[in-house]
Amino acid sequence: MPDYAYLAHWKNEISRSSNAIYLTLVDALALSIRKGDLREGDRLLPQRTIAEYLGTNLTTVTRAFTEARRRGLIDATVGRGTFVRVGAGESHWRHTGPAVVDLTMNLPPIPQNPPLQRIIQSDITAILKQQDLNSLMSYRVTGGTIEERQLGAKWIAPVIGQRRTDEILVSPGAQSALAAIVSTHTQPGDVIVTDRIAYPGIRTIAAQFDLILVGVDSDVEGMMPDQLDRVCGEHHPRLLYCIPTIHNPTTATMSLQRRKDILAVAQRHHLHIAEDDPYSLLMDSPLPALAALDHSRVSYIATLAKTLSPGLRTAYVALPNADMTRRVTAAIRAIALTNAGLLSALAARWMQTGQAHTILHAIHKELRLRQSIARKVLGDGHCMNPDGPHVWLKLPNWWGSADFVAYARRRGLALVPSTVFTINGEPPQRARIALGSAPDAASLDESLHGVLSVLQHKRSPGFADIV
Repeated sequence: MPDYAYLAHWKNEISRSSNAIYLTLVDALALSIRKGDLREGDRLLPQRTIAEYLGTNLTTVTRAFTEARRRGLIDATVGRGTFVRVGAGESHWRHTGPAVVDLTMNLPPIPQNPPLQRIIQSDITAILKQQDLNSLMSYRVTGGTIEERQLGAKWIAPVIGQRRTDEILVSPGAQSALAAIVSTHTQPGDVIVTDRIAYPGIRTIAAQFDLILVGVDSDVEGMMPDQLDRVCGEHHPRLLYCIPTIHNPTTATMSLQRRKDILAVAQRHHLHIAEDDPYSLLMDSPLPALAALDHSRVSYIATLAKTLSPGLRTAYVALPNADMTRRVTAAIRAIALTNAGLLSALAARWMQTGQAHTILHAIHKELRLRQSIARKVLGDGHCMNPDGPHVWLKLPNWWGSADFVAYARRRGLALVPSTVFTINGEPPQRARIALGSAPDAASLDESLHGVLSVLQHKRSPGFADIV
């Protein structure tokens, strides 16, 4: 085999690193690109040849290449090979310079009516007058106080029904709750099944706990039961992770029948479900959660980050029984210890006074306005939900996702490519637009017109078209 200096560097990095080999390999590839050892358009050796040189197996190299493609480092074309992507030497999809608006973060818009800043100032003042400062600024009970759990149970009752307090937890954010649930149900090397196009947070958790993600194809209603059944038969997963309502990023929402069909497959394969439900309460009449349809099989997470504010760092978790509550509480304690006292007090006050519902209503109204602006500017053909915070943008056939986002960034627009969400297989020609992070509807309208301009721009051929 020819002497490729970058491979020697990769082999050295693998021997020195204690991280997973595939992640070390991706980092080494990125470093080779930054140093100029690999340049845009360079063709990489076949994966099998790389595996033989590095003394590892082909699966590890394939997994590394999948992650490298997700990060926007490489492109692969069937029959032609793998190439360093144009723009791979830059930071990839996340915007690093001035933007008209950063459309990457799925945040709820900050309502102007009621004025959120004034509400927070007033309520924090009231809390400091009424409650002991030492208690507010000290460590809290992991999982929340009895009163906080009761308030949480009431908040999510419209979606999951009435639940006992000993089945409810208050978690410092949905991500720590999801990590706690995953760690409770799995061991390193286990398989988690999820949508083939999935929320990136589950990828972070799987990498941290050395778990294997297997993606399932979806249609307009989300995950397809027959495909889930097939994957379960082949891979014997320990856990199913899903977002049944306003899926992130595809916006798909499962019908009631689809939810029942998914639960039937899970029951047949003795599969526990982690149900992530950030968006149901943004809808006037949400469908019942999976946790409402199968109490014993589903661990349910509802964050306030998408319905009120991520600054509250609060999520409500419903578990199948008191024993599972104790186990997940222990996992949260190990991962994040406890909620912040002042933020917990603010969330509780909003629940008690009804302010939470007032803010939720204002955010719901603003998101509906922003979705109507997006539909007017971008037109039909994209995946949207009138109550959701994002758009799953369909790209014309001359745009690949990573290149579209890179070009948009140069035009001052920050979007997220489909590579970030793709678990396995080819990334779709899509990009996600978050509508809530724009400061107001006018700036969103301006930014979406910029997106439309990029959509209509026909890029010049790149290295992949050269023979």
